[in-house]
This record gives sequence, C-alpha cells and structure tokens, in this order.
Amino acid sequence: MPERRHDLDWLRIFAVLLLIYFHSARIFDFDPFYVKNQVTSFGLAAFIVFVNQWHMQLFILIAGASTFYALGFRSGAHYAKERFLRLFVPFVFGTAVIVPPQCYYTLLRNPAYQDSYLQFLPHFFDIDPATAGGYRGTFEWGHLWFILYLFTFSLLALPLFLFLRRETGRQATARLAAWTAKGRRLLCWALPLVLIEGALRPGWPGRQQNLYNDWANFVSYLTYFIYGYILSSDPRFGRAVDRSWKTALALALALFAVLFWAMATDHDPPRGYTPGFILFMLVLGFHSWFWLVAILGAGRKYLNFYHRALAYANPAAYPFYILHQTVIVVIGFYVVKWSAGVPLKYLVITTAALVATILIYDLAVRRANVTRALFGMKPLGGKS
Repeated sequence: MPERRHDLDWLRIFAVLLLIYFHSARIFDFDPFYVKNQVTSFGLAAFIVFVNQWHMQLFILIAGASTFYALGFRSGAHYAKERFLRLFVPFVFGTAVIVPPQCYYTLLRNPAYQDSYLQFLPHFFDIDPATAGGYRGTFEWGHLWFILYLFTFSLLALPLFLFLRRETGRQATARLAAWTAKGRRLLCWALPLVLIEGALRPGWPGRQQNLYNDWANFVSYLTYFIYGYILSSDPRFGRAVDRSWKTALALALALFAVLFWAMATDHDPPRGYTPGFILFMLVLGFHSWFWLVAILGAGRKYLNFYHRALAYANPAAYPFYILHQTVIVVIGFYVVKWSAGVPLKYLVITTAALVATILIYDLAVRRANVTRALFGMKPLGGKS
C-alpha cells in the first residue's frame, strides 16, 4: 500500500481552515450571501476572487489523490459503499440539519419576518426548483454542494479508476507519465481545463451548484478529480510537479495581476459567448491550473512531514467543513449590526467562528459514534 502523503494532509487542513476566512469575507463582498454587512470591502472582495480561482479545485484534486490511495486497499464495491457512508449520509444529514439555520437567518434580515425557527423549518422542505437556492431562505444544500458533487464524481469516475488499476490502464498512465516527465509539460495539463472554461462557462456561470444545470463547474471539477488520481499514480508525476511549480507560481502571479487589473478597473467582459469573455475564461483556466501546480509543489517541498497535530486535525477537517458556514452565518448576523468598521467585524467573525466550530466538533461530534457517523467519520477505535 502506498505511503501516506503528509503534504496532502497539510494542504487539506490549510484549505479547510481557509474556509473560515473565505466565507466570512463573503459577508463583506459585493455579491449576495446569507448575511451582509451594509458597508462592503474591495479588499475582501479581491480576496474572494483570488481564492475562488484555486480553492475548491484544490479540494477536488486532493480528493482525487485520496481516491488513488483508497482504492489501493479496497475493491470497487467496498469503495462505493464507503463513499455512500462518508459522503451521501453526511450530505443528507447536513442538508436537513446544518443548512436550514443559514436560510432562517437570511429571512431574519427582513424585520417583518417574525416566525420562530420551528415555524420556519417545515417550509424549508417545501422544495420548489424554481425558488431553491439563491439566498432567498428557501430549500438549498448550501456549501454542502461540494459533498454531493464529490459523491457523484466518485461513482462516475470509478470505472475509469478501476481500469487504470489494470495492466492496460497502468501502461497508459506510464506513457502519460513519461511524456509529462519531459521539461515542464505538466503545465500543458491546463489545456483541457482551458477548453472547458471557454466552451461551457459562458453558458453555465456556476453561481448555483445545483448539479443538474451546472455544466461548467461539473465538467471542470470532474477533470480536477481525475487529475488528482492520476498525479498520485506514478512517481514521475510528483517529480514533474517538483520541476514545474516555481514556473507555475510565476505564471500564476502574472495572470492574477491581469485578473486584479480587470476587476479594479471594471474591464472584465460581460458574460456570454463573445470573443472577449471566452478569452477571459481561457486565461482563468490557465490561471487556476498554474496555482494548483504551484501549491502542490510548495506542499511537496515544505509540508511533507508528520506532526502529532495531524492526528487531531485530519479527522476533524471534514466535520469542520460541514459545520463552519452555519457558524459563520449565525455569528455574522449579530456582528454586522455593530457600529464598527469592517476590519474589526471581520476579525471578530473569523476568530469567533474558528473557535466555535472547533468547540462544536470537539464537544458535540467526535466523542460519540452516532454523531461521528452522521459527519462521515470513522467509529471510535476504527482503523484509520
């Protein structure tokens, strides 16, 4: 069985912790969210744009890599069962229990809304696709879209992954590894992602991850998921990351400068199948992949070590993801009413949400097998 990749563990934990700062910043950016501060912040909006280019892609890619290691000691049927328990069960539980408070606090922003939470809850389950989502206080799965997508990808890609484990598949992977090992050809892996962005993003912007009408996100994320699996399947891919990451970082910084200029000067083109917008999406496709190569390379160089903190943080990462946004929304609802500046409010929300999420996990989730199962964790005393 392949050795555990501590660099991927650290990157996953980093990505999960970043969610606190990312979703707290959503309260102060220019787009709709469950709770909003009256005064917006260009700096936090720019932070959102920057993180959006690689953050969920990193989650998906790491999940693909984890699948390679999981299938190293599981059959396809065992893997599918494990994915159901670890992903679909927490998704259903989270949609029914964790997400509704976010929608309730959205409705409470209207002073005329006087229903209690228990009065609101039955109406949350009046499912109407025409009104679901969109921060309207109606049914949605909120930030748990990622879990549903990952469950879907796990099943869709399973036949491919099982093929890649056979001799013919290993030979195909070996040929790709030999090609990628030359120079910095790993950067060329951006090309399929670029084509996906240019072809699909104008028609499916992806602001609502509803699974059935979100083709740009769906195809792009599925590609990242498969990339994560393949990158873990041959040591030559790792060496290609080592060789390419500094170049990727330089290119990513240059493209982000272009993106930041377009945002700051309002030069980003209107969405649609126009030459300007398609070109902009092509640039973003390169930009995202370059950031991922840079992050993976930095992780391999600086984070491939074990620390006892991983024993606590690794199993905590997934429940932390499920819990964090509801905590942010509840705390943010009250903090935005303060007569204080954006920096202080943001600091209070992020700090309080971080502490509260950890405490909820530690005291209410990890100590009982029932709650561990609902949050996709292994039972106490189970094998890691």
